[in-house]
Formats: sequence, structure tokens, C-alpha cells
Amino acid sequence: MNFQRAQSAASDYAPGHGHREYTVSRYRLALDYSVTANLLTGTADLELAAREPLRAVVLDLQAELAVSQVEDGGLPLPFAQSGQHLRITLPNQLPAGTAFTLTIRYTGFPQPLDGPWGSIGWEELADGALTAGQPAGAPTWFPCNDHPADKATYRFEVTVEEEYRVIANGLCSGQTAEAGRRTWIFEQSEPMATYLATVQIGRYEQVRLGAPKPELPPGAPMQLLAAPARLLPKARTALAEQDRIFAAFEDWFGPYPFGSYTVVVTEDKLEIPLEAQTITVLGRNHLGRKSRRLLAHELAHQWFGNSVTAADWQDIWLHEGFATYAEWLWSEAAGRQTADELGEEAWRWLSHKSENLCLVSPGPERMFDDRLYVRGGLALHALRRSAPDNVFFALLRSWTAGFRHGNASTADFLELAGQTYAGTGIDPAAVLEPWLVDKALPPCP
Repeated sequence: MNFQRAQSAASDYAPGHGHREYTVSRYRLALDYSVTANLLTGTADLELAAREPLRAVVLDLQAELAVSQVEDGGLPLPFAQSGQHLRITLPNQLPAGTAFTLTIRYTGFPQPLDGPWGSIGWEELADGALTAGQPAGAPTWFPCNDHPADKATYRFEVTVEEEYRVIANGLCSGQTAEAGRRTWIFEQSEPMATYLATVQIGRYEQVRLGAPKPELPPGAPMQLLAAPARLLPKARTALAEQDRIFAAFEDWFGPYPFGSYTVVVTEDKLEIPLEAQTITVLGRNHLGRKSRRLLAHELAHQWFGNSVTAADWQDIWLHEGFATYAEWLWSEAAGRQTADELGEEAWRWLSHKSENLCLVSPGPERMFDDRLYVRGGLALHALRRSAPDNVFFALLRSWTAGFRHGNASTADFLELAGQTYAGTGIDPAAVLEPWLVDKALPPCP
């Protein structure tokens, strides 16, 4: 296939973000945030390892967050901030493979980052805050190695005014209150890309969704809803199908890859739902019937994007194309429009566009183009229609199992597809190549 050549000319999708000379295995973030002042004070403990001989470490961190101190095991280290980077000089050159820790203390007024993808990162709400990290917003609130291929585990300790609730990735392991402020503690034990890390702060009430706890089968994920009290009834109605979607997705894609799933509904209107590992964030404007397809799309990202994460942003179709096709599959299973009908509608929509894009190298300005989502869904539909359904869904389950909590590329998907389709007489690479590489629109599958 020619996709390697198509990708070879790809530019850096998030210039200046991410550093290959080291890796981070764990972040411990202690954050104190004033909602009224939008003032963030943080201590970040990072566990790192050198990938090559290392004399200095460059981390990604927004300039609005001023660093006051950097330490390695209590030893102060010299540092300098420039633009969106924090450069830390180590006492000695570290050989490749050496593990070390850094503690970074910082404070400031976090601001969202404006870029080709709109406003991302830490954002104030009318009464609270949220973080939307995709693809390069994580440095607006903590120092990090901001690249999707550098996954780590996380611990969050977030302190806010007592009347607010905090939701972060993973499972809440405790909370404490003192002097009118409350600290919430979360553990994200499965590896996570920096852009998926999130903190949500608001006047939320939290309730359980799904079957009552005694009826949950072993290993079933905990489903939660957090919303302002007045929106809880409407949110429950909007999420009425979630149990059924979960069951269908686990049948098609394999077991849910995390221990919990929380839907947060903000009092504010949001332009689009927000994706994070173990969390979906909706605005109050996303609770109507017209938005229900979005619930399936965002849940599907827990498998495609959060557990199996693209090794680089040029392969984002592995997130968005798969989540789009999950929408179509659920519509069909729910007795609405079939995947064939939705595929035909999508193909007609694309056919009226004056220009299409190369799916495996769309360019940074087109990472979230609607055409990428739709074309990715059509690519998968073409692959599904080329062989019996049992072969196609075996491929999806093998994909989510083989790369669970890891990173993968288009090349990885094609290799696995070739193995899965062996003996069918179908070459999946030949089926997918026109959709992945050609800018012209292939025939409707």
C-alpha cells in the first residue's frame, strides 16, 4: 500500500509538543484551584526514564503558569521557561535507561490555547472549570511530555471551594475537607495519553447509572452521571440507552477497557461533547434526541482513542473513523437507520464536497474535519461489506485486545487485518487503500 509514502510528507501536527528523548511513566498532580479567581497552584511529581543520554529535560508547559521550583529527590535544579517550554538542567548526564524523578511547583492563571483546532485546554465556565486537552491542551494546566505515544498512569489531588465537586480520570479514591475547601483524589491506573487527562469542576451532583450494584456482573464498569441538580432528570432520560449501548459495544469491540465511565453535564452550552479517558463531557445543549448519536460516538472512544491510541496524530482516523462507524452500528442495532443507509447518506454528502482529503495524512488543520470522520466510517463499512460480519468483528475485537492500553498505527491495523482476513480471499489492504490514500472519493461501498 502507498500509505507510507502518503504519511512521509506529513508535517508535525502539534509543533513543539512532545519530546522523544525521555518518557514519563507516572504523573502525580496536586492542584489547588480557586474557582472565583481562576488561580491554579500546582505541584507535579513526574517519574521519568531517559531514552538516550540526557543532560536536560524539556517539558511542555503554558507560559501563564510560572514555575517557582524544580527538584530531583529534594535537590534543587536550575530551570528556565521560554514560550511553551520548561527546560530543566540535570546535575549530570544520565545514561539511556536511567530512571529519575522531578518535582515541579508552579502557579498562575490558566488560559485555553488557541490554535487551528479552536480553543483547547483549561477553560473557565460560568461557575466552574473544565479541561479539553485534544490534541495539545494538556500543558495549559500541568507540565508534561505532550505526545499521544507517551502514556503514563496518574494520581490527581484537586482542592477547590467546598461547594464544588471535582471529577477526574479513573476512580475516586477519597476526599477530605478543611477550612471551607475540599480535596478530591482520583487514580487512573491504566496508561493514559496526556491529552486525555482531565479535571472537571462544577456544582455537580453525582448519581449511579445502569443496573443497581448488587446486580452488576463481576468486572462490570461503574457508570456515573454528574450534573447540576436541575439537569439530572433530563440527563437521565438522555442516557436511557447507555446500558444497551455498553452491551452492544462489548459484544462488538470486546470488554470495556476501564473500571468506570462518567458522563459529566455542564450548566454551560458546549460547542461539541468532549472526550477524556473514562469520561465524556456534555453541555446542557447535548441532552436532546438529536444529540443521542453523540453519546454512542463518545462512548466508542473509550475503546478507539483512549485504550487504543494512535501513535501519532496523522493516524487520528483510527479514533474518529472508528467512533463514527460505532454510531452507525448502534443505529442499526437500535432499529433506526442501517449502516448501509447511513453509509449511503455519508457518501452522497462527501460526493458534493469540492475537495476530499488523504485519510492517513490529513494535515493538522484537518484533523477534526467532518470529512475525516465520515470517510473513516466509510472505509470501515467497505471493509465490513467485503467479507462475512464474523470476520470483521473478529478484527475489531483483536484490535482492541492486541493494543489494549497502548499505541498503534495504520500499518498495525493493516497488518492485523491481513492476518484476520487470511483465507477469505479478500485483501483488506486493497479494500482500504482507496479510502486511506486517494483524495478522490471511491465508489459507495
